[in-house]
Amino acid sequence: MAANTNRYSSYTTASTGSDSRNGEKEKKELWSSMLDTVASAKRLPEKNILLLGGSVDSQREFFESLSKNELRRNTDRQGSRKPPIANSFALGYTYYDVLDADQEDTLARISLYTLTDPSPAFASLIQPLITPQSIPNTLIVILLDWSQPWKWMRQLREWILLLRTVFQKLNRECSATMEEVMTVWRERGRGGGLNLDGTSAVPTTSADADVSLPVGPGEWEDALGMPLCVVCQNAEKMEHLEKTQGWKEEEFDVVLQFLRTILLRHGASLIYTTPSLPSQLPTLVHSSLGIHSLLKKQPLKHNVIDRDKILVPPNWDSWGKIRVLREGFDVEAVSSGWTADLSIPWPRQPQRVANGDDQQQIEAKDNETGDEEQEPDEEEYEEPEEPDGSSVALYEASVQDPTMDALHIAGSSSHSTKLEVQTTETQQFLEKQLKLLDVYKQKNEEPTGHLARIKSVRKTTSDSLTAEDDQLKQQAEAKVLEHIGPVQFNMGGIQVDADDMLQRLKERQAFGTSPEPLSPEGETVEETPQMDTENLQAFFTGLMNRSRQS
Repeated sequence: MAANTNRYSSYTTASTGSDSRNGEKEKKELWSSMLDTVASAKRLPEKNILLLGGSVDSQREFFESLSKNELRRNTDRQGSRKPPIANSFALGYTYYDVLDADQEDTLARISLYTLTDPSPAFASLIQPLITPQSIPNTLIVILLDWSQPWKWMRQLREWILLLRTVFQKLNRECSATMEEVMTVWRERGRGGGLNLDGTSAVPTTSADADVSLPVGPGEWEDALGMPLCVVCQNAEKMEHLEKTQGWKEEEFDVVLQFLRTILLRHGASLIYTTPSLPSQLPTLVHSSLGIHSLLKKQPLKHNVIDRDKILVPPNWDSWGKIRVLREGFDVEAVSSGWTADLSIPWPRQPQRVANGDDQQQIEAKDNETGDEEQEPDEEEYEEPEEPDGSSVALYEASVQDPTMDALHIAGSSSHSTKLEVQTTETQQFLEKQLKLLDVYKQKNEEPTGHLARIKSVRKTTSDSLTAEDDQLKQQAEAKVLEHIGPVQFNMGGIQVDADDMLQRLKERQAFGTSPEPLSPEGETVEETPQMDTENLQAFFTGLMNRSRQS
């Protein structure tokens, strides 16, 4: 049997196996790169909004005004529920997707982080949200409400001081990123490049294409590091202030001038909103985050004429435009006063108020008592004084709280939340009231005495005239009686004197009206009917008149 002379090359077999393994690796890498490319293309841009201020309800209204159309279209397309809003405690969170104007494409996903109280304890909750990756994609929004416009400057100062405290604790990388973001925002819309709404900022001439406008006075002097937007909600309550508090156009202009002057220092935008009316709030917020429709441009138009539809975009305002609104507004003092407001230590500690005794008396009491234990007195505190030239103090002097006016609080050192009322002693109070009563009595007696004199003169004159008339009347009656003589007539064969009869009737009538003596108890006396003397008198008077006529 012949042997098999065929030979197999082990090299060829080995090389073929290695080539197949290399080919499989290349195919895997190719597929993974393709999948990564597709995933990155479908990955949504993530944007953040840090929503500060307001109440739980006002934050929900802000969220609904931004995501109304997007949530409705998402619900119709996916049949899913609206995302929950968890903002009842501390740092809240919710989100929504921004859809294109004409298509169903999702442009970005916005995450909202909400906070209602500017407490220093919440600074640690905000700091993890500020990273080098999130800073270019984050917008800070502060909510104000027209129900209490006299508190706006104080609220703005509290929130900005809280943010500055958080930003000062960030690392160098975050600080460098913030400087880059503010540089881009400062140059946006000045000369060339793009405006906030994505439209091109066309220069006036070709020579100015590469030249940006310089920053004016009071602009970008206190940049935070991230874009800022202030939203004044419930602008429909301006009519309520007119009707109940007597506000006029001057008060509304002053509020707007203060806001624009202060926000100009931070490069911030301002908008008034009304829940029942459409506004440019979604356009302003989405443009500030760099979200623009791919098919339909929505230009952002400023408005400083309609008082309930105010819109001031960033890099648009200036001191000159603020002065034009109403004359007499000191924009320089307000701008410099805001610098003093932001230089105060934060958080502010209330100052202790001495209760009754001064420091020397307190020390004397301490020395007398020695080391004996004493019960601590109740301590009273008040808010610290505002710095010199404070914009908050200027604002609150121009826009006063009507509740404070109603309470008639006297003195600048009184605590705004103090419920106790200091009273005077009873004798001192009565002494003051007695003096006031004496003054009022003297004022009332002067016209009263004059009127009394006039009345006495009139009464004396009338009494004298009445006495004279009676005397003349009696004389005339005497003359008539002397001329006529006694009146007699025959009544049933009896000669009757009419005058004597009338006199007797009068006496009987007088005797009948006099009180009768009380009869003893137990005896009953029959009452005789009283004679009608008036009819008898009329009868005899008629007879006398007839006799005289005859």
